[in-house]
Order: sequence, then C-alpha cells, then structure tokens
Amino acid sequence: MSIDLHYWPTPNGWKISIALEEIGLPYQVHYVNIGAGDQFKPDFLKIAPNNRMPAIVDPDGPDGAPISIFESGAILQYLARKTGQFGGPTERDRVAVDQWLMWQMGGLGPMAGQAHHFLKYAPSMDPPNDLPYAKDRYRNETARLLGVLNKQLADNAYVAGDFYSIADMAIWPWASLWEGQEQTLDDKPHLARWLDLVGGRPAVQKGRALGAEQRTDAAKDREAQKILFGKRD
Repeated sequence: MSIDLHYWPTPNGWKISIALEEIGLPYQVHYVNIGAGDQFKPDFLKIAPNNRMPAIVDPDGPDGAPISIFESGAILQYLARKTGQFGGPTERDRVAVDQWLMWQMGGLGPMAGQAHHFLKYAPSMDPPNDLPYAKDRYRNETARLLGVLNKQLADNAYVAGDFYSIADMAIWPWASLWEGQEQTLDDKPHLARWLDLVGGRPAVQKGRALGAEQRTDAAKDREAQKILFGKRD
C-alpha cells in the first residue's frame, strides 16, 4: 500500500521525498501549495495541525492500522523504525543519528530558514524590510552551524559516522542551499566533500527533483508573500 506524501518542494519536503526514494517505499504525492494557502485547508489540518508540510499517511501503520504523521523529523524516525533502514546499525549509532537529526530540526533548519527569509524575501516585500541586523544575525549563526558540521565531517564519512542515515537526509537539503544563505565552502572542505557525496546519490537527486516545476519565486509573488509571511487568525 502506498504512503500518501503531502508535500511541497522545499528543504523540509525534500527530506521525506529523499527518504522514501532511498528506502524504496511506494508513495503517492499530494501537493500542498503553500504559496496558495493549501496548508490551511481543513482536510490537511486534520493530519498536520501545525499547518506545515510535509506530512504522511501510512495505511499500513502500527498494528496494521493507518497512521498520520507530521513534522519531518518524526516522519524520518518513523520510516527508519518501520523499515529498519537508515536509523543506525547499533544503539550507539542510533543515538548519534538522533542527536544530529535534532540538531538539524532545532538549529540548522530554523536558522538557515531565517537567513533565507531576511536575505531574500524580506527585502522584496511591500514595503521592503531590509534589516541589516537580522541579516547578520542569521547569516552568522548559519555560518557557525555549518562550521560545526564541517568539523564533524572531518572525522566521519557521513554525519553520524561511517554510515549513511536519516540524519544526512535531514541535513543535506538545508546545507545544499549554502549559496542562498550567503555562505562559503572555501573554509569547509569536509562539508563540500559530503555535499557532493550525498548529492550524487540517485535517490537524493530524484527526491530533490520531485515537483520542481511546481515552485514559484515567492520573492516576486506578492500574493504568496501575504499567505506565507502575513498574519493569520
């Protein structure tokens, strides 16, 4: 039975499309156009009450009963447990995977996302919000985090050790956008190596390309900006 993937082509969405491709589970895509407000539709909120994608519905969940899951990190952990793949071969390895997954969820994702917002989107809004302090704050914190990642990769082929895992799948989509975060790899050779290594995997390339034609440039789309960045009741 196919997993229903509620998805839009963003770094958080790519995590799950990449994981499903790597694991080899059948899935059916349901596009959640976040620029059009699909994330606020009642049917989607039933499975993702935080109005964020991605989310999945697995008809063959625990005990054979359907289950819906939101939050990309939780989805990755679920898929790893369900299939026994990419979660780490030993308990010590699984702890390493979990801590780097949490590092992405609580650190790199939010900080890089804010860097993207204040460097690219906020200056193009109406009225423009070109805020030097915010740009520096999030650009610098993203640089610090990528430095931490580079140091970890100096002694490890992959993020959590010598094995590929859901931690790599979670981190790569955000780290791969380093140029948009106004970062450099000149002083991060180990990160550069890892980006190429993971980015060369066929499943990563296929998951990353899913729905690419659906994307629009929110920096130029005023209506999408209102939905994505405006206030809602």
